[in-house]
Amino acid sequence: QVQVVESGGKLVQTGDSLRLSCIITGSTSGITATGWFRQAPGKEREFLGRITWSRENTYIADAVKGRFNIYRDTAKNTMYLQMDDLKPEDTAVYYCAAKRGSSASGNPNKYHYWGQGTQVTVSS
Repeated sequence: QVQVVESGGKLVQTGDSLRLSCIITGSTSGITATGWFRQAPGKEREFLGRITWSRENTYIADAVKGRFNIYRDTAKNTMYLQMDDLKPEDTAVYYCAAKRGSSASGNPNKYHYWGQGTQVTVSS
C-alpha cells in the first residue's frame, strides 16, 4: 500500500509564505511522479504542479508559477510545496497525490494515491 500524508496547512495573512509537506511511504517502487492539487469550495480540483521521481524534473502550473514551487527531499521521502506571496484566492484544501505509469499529467484522474488534504486559509 502507498500512503500519502500532507501537513502544514494553517491560517495565514495575505503576503505570507507557507511550506506544505507531503510524506509518501509504503510500496513506492512504482511511483513515477508526485504532485500538488488544491480545491476551493465550489471549485474544480486544480493542478498546481508535479515532480518526477526519475530525474526530479518539476512543472508548475501557470496560475501559480512564480509564487509556488515544488521540490523533493529523497532521504526523507518528502515532497514540499513552497508558497510565497499568498493571496486570499489561494484559500483551499491542498492535496498531495502520487501516480504510477506516465509522469506527464496534471489530470487528477491520472493520480492513483491521495492524501486527505490540508487546509490553507489566507486572510486579507
